[in-house]
Amino acid sequence: MLAGSAPELTKPPVNVLRVALHPDGLANRTVNFAEWRGHLLARLRRQVETTADPRLAALHEELTRYPAPPRNSPHPAPNPSAVAVPLRLKSELGVLSLLSTITVFGTPVDVTVSELAIETFLPADRATADALRRLAAGG
Repeated sequence: MLAGSAPELTKPPVNVLRVALHPDGLANRTVNFAEWRGHLLARLRRQVETTADPRLAALHEELTRYPAPPRNSPHPAPNPSAVAVPLRLKSELGVLSLLSTITVFGTPVDVTVSELAIETFLPADRATADALRRLAAGG
């Protein structure tokens, strides 16, 4: 997924929001960039409002300074009540359409686990599922 991203964006610790929205990251490969950008920024803004975390606020500020898509983009900003926004990503296999799901641990005993979130991308259509199977099989 990170193919073509600038090496400095993929050195640990990697911030996936930065990679997703940075012009040298996935921004140029994201078919529905306006919609995806709006979705990610809205999700991050909700986290900032919920936690008041200054690091998240600084990240939100940084990401909003990255170039925005043209106003006449064919993909509008997401509807805040949308259940899911697919990531449509150009790849060597064609356009992959992926849905994201995030798992957070609701009752952790360890404070480090309380901030852990695992994001998983699932194929949103049959063509993407088939392409990912071919990739996993080495084809």
